[in-house]
Amino acid sequence: MSRTPTRSPQGSQQAVQNGGEPVLSHGLKQRHLSMIALGGVIGAGLFVGSGVGIAAAGPAIVLLFMGTGALVMLIMRMLGEMSAARPSTGSFSVHAEEEIGSWAGTTSGWMYWLMLCAGVAAEATAAGTIMHTWVSFIPAYGWVAIFMVFFCASNLTAVKNFGEFEFWFSAIKVTMIVAFLVLGVLGILGVFGSAPGTSHLTGHGGFFPTGAAGLAAGLLTTISGFAGLETVTIAAAESDQPSRNVARAVRTAVWRIAVFYIGSMAVVVTLVPWNDPKVASAGPYVTVLDRLGIPAAGTIMQIVVLVALLSAMNANIYGSSRMAYSLVNRGQGPRLLGKVTRGVPAAAVLASCVFGFAAVIAGIVWPTTVFAWLLNIAGCSVLVVWSIVCLTQLKMRRRLEREAPELLSVRMWGFPYLTWLAFAAILGVFAVMAANADGRQQLAGTAVVVAALAGAGHLKQRRDDRRADVTA
Repeated sequence: MSRTPTRSPQGSQQAVQNGGEPVLSHGLKQRHLSMIALGGVIGAGLFVGSGVGIAAAGPAIVLLFMGTGALVMLIMRMLGEMSAARPSTGSFSVHAEEEIGSWAGTTSGWMYWLMLCAGVAAEATAAGTIMHTWVSFIPAYGWVAIFMVFFCASNLTAVKNFGEFEFWFSAIKVTMIVAFLVLGVLGILGVFGSAPGTSHLTGHGGFFPTGAAGLAAGLLTTISGFAGLETVTIAAAESDQPSRNVARAVRTAVWRIAVFYIGSMAVVVTLVPWNDPKVASAGPYVTVLDRLGIPAAGTIMQIVVLVALLSAMNANIYGSSRMAYSLVNRGQGPRLLGKVTRGVPAAAVLASCVFGFAAVIAGIVWPTTVFAWLLNIAGCSVLVVWSIVCLTQLKMRRRLEREAPELLSVRMWGFPYLTWLAFAAILGVFAVMAANADGRQQLAGTAVVVAALAGAGHLKQRRDDRRADVTA
């Protein structure tokens, strides 16, 4: 017997209720969501990690960011359509369960939780390393503990605290990106010395200096830089007007992806040689600012990177706790994590922080085994989530057009063709990963976790069906 999902226009309220217990608070405002959406696309992956992609693909990194940016825009539009129609704390996980089945909701939800918690560990470790270089008498792991305790405490108090931190963190990052783009354009025009023209785009091996292999390596780097953007659709359920706010946040995030990512990468590869060792070691932004003669460029970027890391930690603790809370309230996890205190899922926040800190310890004790495996799984998780989002949106859109077209305040462009195009692009990325040894290792580990989660979700679905048959 197939499962018939229960659907209701009041999905957002049902998604945050826990029996007779209090619902989550609605302390986020439109300005918070707009900055959360922006902050999600401006992280340490852009400021530092993009240098690895440039070193791998050369000037062609601009085309890779155009391609992956277009894919992310499509994914965000799908998420925006579904979340505006039925806002929910579990976002795409709730929608997947309703449209496809428990196995899809369980898999996408817990894979996303794992990805965010692994991100917390990686970001805390990097932030601790930066702080240790400035205040050396406190070891790096000491700074990690300080950051973990601070952001855990702030997320335990009220959701508006998370929103305020993200608002100001994102404001700093946006200001830095805008300033960088302005300085970069002036540098290209020759204001800071001689204009480079196209010498760095066509010289040093040409626009495609490393060929297909370099493009493949750069592709994986560019995709990982966008992971976490989905948090805005989770946060929307705790805002004052979820449907309207998520629609606005998604619309603003989509076009700014192009400006911030593609624009800044174009500035970098135009101003400095792609094979400059500093691009990968010090980061592309530091290299460009040094090239323009900006004083203390390295220190400035270290501060910005630290802010980006702390912002990502804050957002990942929030997103992982809300996803865990939603999963538990749908019977897909231990009930203990469903406890709400003063409108905050305190147990889920603590569990996410504990897992993140445990991953940090694993990074110290088993850096090349346990921690490396965890990061590999997390790297593939976003692709698994995006593929389920595509399949969910295909079903949900057709159903809403039949049953409640008035809820489609945000519509996916070119439906269903662009949805299928996005899904095919994700499959293409999986194929690229399967073509090299490191990628195959990531896929193998991810496949084991996906199979375990999908199996658990399928068993729950069968159990629910049997109970429904008994009560019918």
